[in-house]
Amino acid sequence: MSIVIHEKTFTLHTNNSTYMMQVDSYGYLLHLYYGKKAEHAPEYLLVKKDRGFSGNPYDANKDRTYSLDVLPQEFPFDGNGDYRTSSLTIRTKEGIYGCDLRFVKAEIIDNKTKLKGLPSMSENVESLEVTLEDSLLHLEVILSYSVYEDVDIITRSVRIINHGETVTIENIKSANLDFVSGDYDVISFYGRHTMERIPNRQKVNHGIYKISSKRGASSHQYNPALILCDSNTNEMSGNAYSMNFVYSGNFEAMIEADQYGQKRMVMGLSPDYFSYPVEHEDIFYAPEVMMSYSSSGLSRLSQNLHQGMRKYLIHDPMVGIKPILINSWEASYFNFNGESIYQLAKAAKSCDIEMVVMDDGWFGQRESDNAALGDWYVNEGKLGESLASLSSRIHDLGLKFGIWFEPECISEDSDLYRKHPDYALKVPHRKYIRAREQLVLDFSRKEVVDAIFKQVCDILDHASIDYIKWDFNRSISDIYSSTTPQGKVTYDYVLGLYSFLERLIKRYPKLLIEGCSGGGGRFDAGMLYYTPQIWLSDNTDAIDRLSIQYGSSFIYPISTFGSHVSAVPNHQTGRITSLDTRGVVAMSGTFGYELDITKCSDEERKVIKEQVATFKSYASLIHEGLYYRLSDPLHDDIGAYAFINEDEALIFAVRIKNQASRYAYFIKIEGLEDDAYYQDEKGQIYDANILKTQGLPLIVEVGDYQSFTIHLTKIKGEKENGKN
Repeated sequence: MSIVIHEKTFTLHTNNSTYMMQVDSYGYLLHLYYGKKAEHAPEYLLVKKDRGFSGNPYDANKDRTYSLDVLPQEFPFDGNGDYRTSSLTIRTKEGIYGCDLRFVKAEIIDNKTKLKGLPSMSENVESLEVTLEDSLLHLEVILSYSVYEDVDIITRSVRIINHGETVTIENIKSANLDFVSGDYDVISFYGRHTMERIPNRQKVNHGIYKISSKRGASSHQYNPALILCDSNTNEMSGNAYSMNFVYSGNFEAMIEADQYGQKRMVMGLSPDYFSYPVEHEDIFYAPEVMMSYSSSGLSRLSQNLHQGMRKYLIHDPMVGIKPILINSWEASYFNFNGESIYQLAKAAKSCDIEMVVMDDGWFGQRESDNAALGDWYVNEGKLGESLASLSSRIHDLGLKFGIWFEPECISEDSDLYRKHPDYALKVPHRKYIRAREQLVLDFSRKEVVDAIFKQVCDILDHASIDYIKWDFNRSISDIYSSTTPQGKVTYDYVLGLYSFLERLIKRYPKLLIEGCSGGGGRFDAGMLYYTPQIWLSDNTDAIDRLSIQYGSSFIYPISTFGSHVSAVPNHQTGRITSLDTRGVVAMSGTFGYELDITKCSDEERKVIKEQVATFKSYASLIHEGLYYRLSDPLHDDIGAYAFINEDEALIFAVRIKNQASRYAYFIKIEGLEDDAYYQDEKGQIYDANILKTQGLPLIVEVGDYQSFTIHLTKIKGEKENGKN
């Protein structure tokens, strides 16, 4: 069994990790251990000693050695004498902060309790539910743990059931990990629009390290994921722990090193703009956190998360490899009509591309990004035909067809705004904040969600649409709702978003949705539950994409990366890279094109057709193989990575820096089978042990940003058959 209850000690096992907690004599739930597989509860780690200013619970009587200010806990809460970062802050109607949660029961269930209105990993799994209670407030707090043994993932979530008078949640975190010892580094992922998820690794020192978002979305600036690892951990060795929030709105994640050097890692909802009343007999659900542990370095940690999300989180309506698409945005921006989209599709068909996507500008009076958001009706005057006609013509070519939406925002210059200005989030009698000349719709209100949902369905019901790109192009500000209590708006907004997506998927089960928020502004596990691929970044420059893909790969599966070949000079950076290099970089993802293929030369179209064939031949290995980072493109002269399964390895590399007299790069290929031999497509044979220790030479020629692709196949049979 993956979960064992022995008296008041609770143990969770995955294939390669163990998690333990224990109820003490006062009814407090203490954390014992998370790490490499173990059997015996290490109660000896609970060191008790008089610590002076660390307070003692009343129940401890005169025992000054017992203090929750220093003991490792499962769910620390304000009001128990622990002054460190807490997981729960409750305010009563009298304005009193704090609670006193004691153990009531623990039970193993064969599935998991559904988090109402929230995405989560598969429910078909064994779970532990631990119930804590504040008997004075008549408040139940249920901690839920679900074990995904084969991928070394444990999820945590919290629900609060109020049997008493109304209380207000001012702060809630879904997961907490306490470490009584260790010298750790923290890795977070920062960025900005067009340069997202750049890894930042630094030593954990005394104080609080925090990342968060109060932008209404998980944000370009900080991704809702943290890694805590031993200071000497690298890609292939060392202990590493991760937390990843299955949520798409405001979040907060912290690591605190306390007065004694103990470490606390927490993740959950941001307290910014959050003050959530829970009425009598109401239930509040806090989103899920995915936790994973690796004793074999960062690569294994990433592989746990990749496999776990693909197997237990992401719901893909299209079986197998998703269609290779071409998007009209960088091909024509707003300057298109139905015929030009059809010609783009014809050119794409000649290159074996499988889907054409008509981006922003097909609806309302939309000729720029200044108007018409919220007016979701087809501009047949601009297209020169109906959407049904255009989609039919494209399907007759044998291609799939997709369109762009931005359902969460509204333009002031729109029929919808003129009719319903109250649908927008804005503070009465104040000048409000614009971004891209648009406001955000109040998705905390069901009637607003329903109104937009009806418009979108009217479009999808009257044309044959295989794919939609769901965009969200600004941060939320002016947080005021005309009907929703203000402390609930940001959380209920995300619930409204999720309900919209849930209903859309149920109504159109074959529809593929690609998430987007100005590119990577909402690239998180919550959105991946509904949108199995997300536009990685609005920056399509191949060299910048190496860094963006590198950082994203620490947490998210390569199969979720919306990645396209775009035109040069690149529209964001002005950089010129070869079509070969742009293709190699874009293949590390869903793969597609973002250029006007009708203007490509015959030679360029030939290369594109070859790239499509190459990607199709490797797609299963890229999307399902184990991913290994072989270099750090932020600091190394080359960006290199590999996809490996039992029988083959695919290595991609791109030269970033051009230096004179550099004859070769030697890339150590991790992940190959020990003592095995591999052969490349030219017949050259390699010893895996040598490739791991000395590396594979990549011969440098003159020119900028060269790319390298090496496909290795493991040689079957006896070892001596591998001799060159």
